[in-house]
Amino acid sequence: MRASYKRLFLFASVLSLLVFSPLSGAEGEAAEMPADTVTDDYSLQGANTCLGCHADQVTAAIFSTKHAQRADDRTPFGDGNTQCEACHGPGGEHIKRLKRGMAAKDRPSMPYWGSASTASTAEHNQQCMTCHQQQVGLHWAGSVHDVEDTNCADCHKLHATHQAVLRPETQAAVCYTCHLEQKANAQKPYAHPIRLGRMACTDCHNPHGSAAEFALVKNTLNDTCYGCHQEKRGPLLWEHAPVAEDCSNCHEPHGTIHAGMLKRTAPLLCQSCHSQAGHPSIPYTASGLAGNPNPSQYLLGGSCMNCHSQVHGSNHPSGANLMR
Repeated sequence: MRASYKRLFLFASVLSLLVFSPLSGAEGEAAEMPADTVTDDYSLQGANTCLGCHADQVTAAIFSTKHAQRADDRTPFGDGNTQCEACHGPGGEHIKRLKRGMAAKDRPSMPYWGSASTASTAEHNQQCMTCHQQQVGLHWAGSVHDVEDTNCADCHKLHATHQAVLRPETQAAVCYTCHLEQKANAQKPYAHPIRLGRMACTDCHNPHGSAAEFALVKNTLNDTCYGCHQEKRGPLLWEHAPVAEDCSNCHEPHGTIHAGMLKRTAPLLCQSCHSQAGHPSIPYTASGLAGNPNPSQYLLGGSCMNCHSQVHGSNHPSGANLMR
């Protein structure tokens, strides 16, 4: 019984779209034209022709999106535009009645995003660029997503009422379909609050490409980090060389198991650059813990940072050793 009501509801929804949709004539009635009547390979009925077959809820959801605003001439559904065919290409061949003996699978595909479309990824993307070139920018050509043959539709779902890739709380899930290593790191104990929905991948990266490495939104990694961590920017009287060079010398931005998103714990991280000789951070000798009177105090808590607390740099006149 529930299935019958569901089918009845779907039929009523489709009927209302065909009869009362803004795509109908001025009198609110569907245009009475044969489905195979076309002009220059485009359908005269526009989306009304498409809805004759594609009346499922996924397709109909486009009427709740920005692309289907009749009052906006910039959209595919704006007055005088070609509606569905503005993106999918001319559907004249696709909507023609099949010849006797032909099966539904033999129907010619829509040129773009059809089930059997032969268009390349670049050709698909160019369809989007005809309207969105300014938003995408000049760095798309040659960007990592362009080189990897990423289709706009791999990330953007235009028929969805809410695009997941444009919402901070759901964007990462779209990116993670390809970036599995970053997905794993983001689940570690110390990571940026992406999984909490308080930060999005696009806060640091431009998926359409940029002039910087890793498609960063700023010219350098440090400049990108300073967008949030302004207190680390400086200028500082005493700089810590690896900090000024690149934040990722010490930090793993996508997440790690070490506090502060450090790549390793101190003193091991510090000793990857600084010599161990003659310093209380050397933990062991042949007879046990090194140094006098109590070397263990130098290895607990913040380890090296128990003393060198201003590890990002210091403005104190006596801060040459980053201790104050």
